[in-house]
Amino acid sequence: MSDPGSLLEAARTGDRRALGRLLTIIENQDPTLRPILPRLFAAGRGAHLIGITGPPGSGKSTLVSALTRALRDRGRRVGIIAVDPSSPYTRGAIMGDRIRMMEHSADRDVFMRSMASRGELGGLAATTWQAVAALDAAAYDPILIETVGAGQSEVEIAGLAETTVVVEAPEMGDEVQAIKAGLLEVADIVAVNKGDRPAAQQSARYLRAMLSTAGGRVGRTPAPVILTTATTGEGIDRLIEAIERHTREARSPEQSRARAVNQLRRALAELAQRRAVAHGAWLTSVEAVAERRLDPITAAERLLGS
Repeated sequence: MSDPGSLLEAARTGDRRALGRLLTIIENQDPTLRPILPRLFAAGRGAHLIGITGPPGSGKSTLVSALTRALRDRGRRVGIIAVDPSSPYTRGAIMGDRIRMMEHSADRDVFMRSMASRGELGGLAATTWQAVAALDAAAYDPILIETVGAGQSEVEIAGLAETTVVVEAPEMGDEVQAIKAGLLEVADIVAVNKGDRPAAQQSARYLRAMLSTAGGRVGRTPAPVILTTATTGEGIDRLIEAIERHTREARSPEQSRARAVNQLRRALAELAQRRAVAHGAWLTSVEAVAERRLDPITAAERLLGS
């Protein structure tokens, strides 16, 4: 069994090996996947998609592991997609998240997949949404999506996740960076991790003040700020309660349409780029832009119109 359609049907019945093979096909962007994409997308069972983002060193992976442990205690089957930064030369990645989450490796009700970003910006890989759809079809709920952690390019997750948790850590000076990067604008919940540090309470107060004034999404209630210590589990139950409270708002028609707009916009951009590259005029256009004989917008218009 190697065709994506058969793998999808097997994954839906609980075959973890088939799910793993399907995810490999997805990540490799195998052309045999294209005919079953409508089936893959329609096979979803309504899993709650939870994005975990924030700067490096804030403890995202440890927090995901702690959330998984608490969710399993509640009887949930948890899917995890962890996106790791990849080499700009080999496009390979060191899947460090697997090491941090080894405690869940023997649990058949936890399925974790590390993915290399392969040069994609925004903290996700190009095929993240397809991998999420596969986990959803396999009845994992919720699905935790941990972004790369590049600091100031993580807002893409808000176009995919229903609930976005921005993780900050005290004493790192990341609060101002977060507001500069727009991270607080995509936050549905802010978790100040490493809450046992002396400056944790002060960082939480500072973030609450920013969210009530300059930070946060216009016209929406400021995101709650929750102190957590992932290494001990302190605050994890409160974080899960905040995530569950957010579910109704996340699934409102307005929010669902907003996510659809973001996903469709990204898909259009990727499709247009692939078609432009496949077109014979691509290299000519690149040379014209490099030599300043054409500006990038005019070159793009010609490629799309040809």
